[in-house]
Parts: sequence; C-alpha cells; structure tokens
Amino acid sequence: MPTPQSVWYAFVDILQNGYKGNTFWQHLGASLERVLLAFLLAVITAVPLGLASGFSPKLRAAWEPIIEFYRPLPPLAYYTLLVIWLGIDNESKIALLFLACFAPIYVSCISAVRRIPPNYIRNAATLGASKMQIFKRVIFPLCLPEIFSAMRIAMGVGYTTLVASEMVAARSGIGWMVVDASNFLHSEVIFVGIIVIAITAIILDRLMLLAKRLLVPWEGQNT
Repeated sequence: MPTPQSVWYAFVDILQNGYKGNTFWQHLGASLERVLLAFLLAVITAVPLGLASGFSPKLRAAWEPIIEFYRPLPPLAYYTLLVIWLGIDNESKIALLFLACFAPIYVSCISAVRRIPPNYIRNAATLGASKMQIFKRVIFPLCLPEIFSAMRIAMGVGYTTLVASEMVAARSGIGWMVVDASNFLHSEVIFVGIIVIAITAIILDRLMLLAKRLLVPWEGQNT
C-alpha cells in the first residue's frame, strides 16, 4: 500500500510531467470523451426504444431477449469480438461502453412505463388525446424521474467498464494509465487513477442530480 504522501507526489508529478508521452489532461480528456460519447449515444437510443418497448408489447418481445442475453455478460467476454469487428481504435472502446450503458437505461425505461397507472392513460384518451399526445404529456413526464435514475446507474456502469475498454491497444486514458502502472507495480499511480476516476464520476453524478432537480421538479409530489 502506498502512503498518502507518495500518492500525492505521484499525482503532482503526472500533473506536471504527464505520463508515458501524454499530459494528465490528455489522459483524462481521452477517458471522458469515450465515456461521455458512449453514454450520450446510449441515452438517445435506449430512452426512446425503452419507452416505446414499454408501451408496445410487440416491440418489447423483439428487443428484450437481445438485451437480456448480453446484459449479464462480462464486458471482456465480448470485447475481443468488438476489437475484431471495429478495430483497436476508439470505435471498439466506445461500442463497449455504449453496450454497457444501454442495457440499464433500456430496462429501467420499460419498467417506468409499465408502472404508470392505467387510469392515467385511459383518462387522457377519454379526453381526446392522441397516442403521441399521451406519450408526450403523460408517459414521458411520469417516466422522467426513473430515466434520470437509470442514467446515473448507466454512468456508473460505464465507468466500471472504462478500464476494461482501455486495456487493449490503448495509449491514453486514465483507465489505461491504471493498467499500465499495474504492469510495473507502480501502486501510487494506480491509486492516482482510481481516485481521479472516482472524483470525475462523482462530479458527473452530481451534475445529473442537479439536472434532475431542474427538469423534474414534480418528483415526489402527488399527481
């Protein structure tokens, strides 16, 4: 176990001199780019597909078996296939992170739709609302709190997969820095990487909580 002092000195050294040809900010930027791009792609695809699957049994029957098949698989189990198909550059890493983030958002969206009281939908239809209006004015607002919770879970899953995505043919990223330092038993650098990943994950989580409070002010109120 490295001492806190040695971890601090390692952090200062990496901050000033970089690590293995890249600055600290380049490593952090590379990791954040991979995680955030994969996360955003997962959100813009999993949210509409999950909500639609919760609303349509046929669509759910088509997609749910695929998601449930790969969801419990460890990322490294299929990462080799992604590398073969997409190459060793960022594409395979982003695809791995995308798949890791996609499943929890999709499953949570289905669950959110299915928990909406049927009376809400029937009442809106009775008042003359179309299916699109029901989706926009009833289903989507009621699902927003759970969507944000799913996004927080997905971000955590994405960060736990980050190190795995940067293990193969990477030369930058905080996850790669941790893996590379472990090869040379530089435990103080490993702790620097772990702490940086944890701090950035906490910051992103707090930003999502702030967005949730601003965009979903009705959560917890009687509807």
